[in-house]
Amino acid sequence: MHIADITMFWAPASGGVRTYLEAKADWLRDRSGVQHSLLVPGAGHGHGHEGDIWTLPSPPLPFGSGYRFPLRKQPWVERLVELGPDIIEANDPYRPAWAALDAGQRLGVPVIGFYHSDLPRLVGSRAGHWTNRLMNRYVRNLYKHFDRVLAPSQVMVDKLQALGVTQAQRQPLGVDAKGFHPSRRTGQLRRQLGLGEETRLLIFAGRGAREKNLPILLEALQLLGPDYHLHLVGSHMPRHLPDNVTRSENFVDKEALAGLLADSDALIHAGDRETFGLIVLEAMASGLPVVGVRAGGVAELMAPGTGLLADPLSAGSLADSVRRLFQLDWREMGQQARRHIEKNYTWERVLESLFHHYLELTGATHSRRAVNE
Repeated sequence: MHIADITMFWAPASGGVRTYLEAKADWLRDRSGVQHSLLVPGAGHGHGHEGDIWTLPSPPLPFGSGYRFPLRKQPWVERLVELGPDIIEANDPYRPAWAALDAGQRLGVPVIGFYHSDLPRLVGSRAGHWTNRLMNRYVRNLYKHFDRVLAPSQVMVDKLQALGVTQAQRQPLGVDAKGFHPSRRTGQLRRQLGLGEETRLLIFAGRGAREKNLPILLEALQLLGPDYHLHLVGSHMPRHLPDNVTRSENFVDKEALAGLLADSDALIHAGDRETFGLIVLEAMASGLPVVGVRAGGVAELMAPGTGLLADPLSAGSLADSVRRLFQLDWREMGQQARRHIEKNYTWERVLESLFHHYLELTGATHSRRAVNE
């Protein structure tokens, strides 16, 4: 079986989509009888090819943090047709997705649309809510053409089905449970910040985007006071911070992030509109309990005994939940969080369930032994 992925969500510091595609590529590389190709934007004027990754020249997005936006659909269609896959997966809602549909029709192969982002909400938060109806129509008109639509959380499946995309199904993402592990705890972050053992060290990592509700997070830390400290990790974080909040100044790679998480006591997340919440999996894999909010994809990821949920958009409720967490056996909750990841969210478990979508759509026969090799 030849599987082709296509996306414009590919940049040096890109997030969850690239993490997912790289994990999938590594996993598929060890499967017998399986070939994988990945088509993404690149620089230059010609076609590029390195290993399983194929690139097509695309101009950079202004202020786009390294992302590139394809202007013409046809070169992407032609490249997919030349690759000749048995199934295509589109991992963005833009021009490459339409190219995947055209190539699938020409090849006579099934095409999956993976709906990673809530497009109407993202556009509405930047351009205004007047765009919601327009973007809902766009999403419906695009995703109704796919043979199957996958979304990382039930929240997103419900939204798609409400728009009339009836073939939407939940397919969670996973986490590198070896890379993110409690054994990476060294105490270096606490020493670096000059914190005593009695101070509870919270962490949040992600983009400093509006949907992360960082002002609420900072207000909660002001309410918590000096017995609690929050360390922020990621791009575009606020510069004016309360005395008990710090941030990492530079880009933090996966290995460094794993160390920062393991050195912390708990993850705190105020986002109420997450389509999934990969950082929650990474924190739980690192042995951390989570304080999140009762909304969006984050709430779906947390099982009983792995953390606490606060009311959305309430700094007071968030602060109360943090206090309550540390009155409980929070270390045992962190261990339970780790067990929850090992049982449900390792990449091996998640990608095996994804592979069965491919088998169903292609009608291929592939033994469980071969899938697990």
